[in-house]
Amino acid sequence: MKNAIFIAATGQNVGKTTLCLGIMAALRQRFSNVGFIKPVGQQHVRIHENLIVDKDVLLFKNYFKLDLNYEDMSPVILPAGFTRDFLDGKIDSTHLQNSIQKGFKQVSSTSAFTLVEGTGHVGVGSLIQLNNARVAASLNLDVVIIASGGLGSAYDELALNIELCRSYGVKVKGIILNRVLEDKREMIEEYFPKALKQWDIPLIGCVPYNEFLSLPTLKDFESLFKTKLIAGEKYHNCHFPNHRMVAGSLEAFQKEELLPNELIITPATREDIIFSTLDKHVRSENNSSSVHALILTGKHAPNSVIIERIKLADMPVLYAPLCSYDAMKLITSFIAKIRSEDIQKIEQAIQLAENNLDFDKIIN
Repeated sequence: MKNAIFIAATGQNVGKTTLCLGIMAALRQRFSNVGFIKPVGQQHVRIHENLIVDKDVLLFKNYFKLDLNYEDMSPVILPAGFTRDFLDGKIDSTHLQNSIQKGFKQVSSTSAFTLVEGTGHVGVGSLIQLNNARVAASLNLDVVIIASGGLGSAYDELALNIELCRSYGVKVKGIILNRVLEDKREMIEEYFPKALKQWDIPLIGCVPYNEFLSLPTLKDFESLFKTKLIAGEKYHNCHFPNHRMVAGSLEAFQKEELLPNELIITPATREDIIFSTLDKHVRSENNSSSVHALILTGKHAPNSVIIERIKLADMPVLYAPLCSYDAMKLITSFIAKIRSEDIQKIEQAIQLAENNLDFDKIIN
């Protein structure tokens, strides 16, 4: 058995990458040199003209300052149209598997321990014969599976993923429950190990729900609405737990105090609301650690007078060409991913993992 572990999950958005950050940091305290590889990636970024890599690989390489090659850390990327090319016979499965084997060999040969992050649920990649269970089997690695905190629903999702691992002869070394609600934690910690006895798999830890890790930044909103800030670039990495859609009278708006780090969504034609918010921002900027932001909506972009006032106030403002209601729906359903520049989130993720996981069960 190699000195490495494969981290899988029961689905998207269960916090796998967030927990991997914490696991990576904890492993670095226990081993002299820890490597990272994501064998199969979907969401990717372009490093230079001839190289695209998984976003998580970029995050881990930058934050932990890993002296590893991108090609080894991110050997297989699935861009748009990849599966069709595979089915058309344009892509060779053996070549993909060899790339993963080569990348893992390079990373693990220079690392005292290697963290391998899977993609989506255990079955993701089956169409190209590279699902997580098959990849883990090819690397001769045990798997730790992360599931969303719960009892019945988490167990049901785990059942599917564990059975797929077992069909490839992969040992599931333990389970991590993530985003466990505080009022259910004690119950889950008592009963989930009992449920796992059927498979003889230990519970590695219950990680409590942390609202801050789900909060988007203005950088996220730029990506969400495919636009750029009009002003306030220095606030790019600020988080906004409070959102308010303003469509009523100016008098009603002015009667209410802005909440700490509140995001105001209002039509770009509402000069009265916009100017009032800009004035509040200017007055409070030097007297408060709180930041406020505006998302202007509607078919008509803000006029030159409004833009000039926004730049003068240097308040974070962006324009999204859709109605306020649709903008609000997108914002409230948006799931923020951790970025390498979001140091606050990374540090919280590391602390959560260190405080709530039994690393002896991962390493031994």
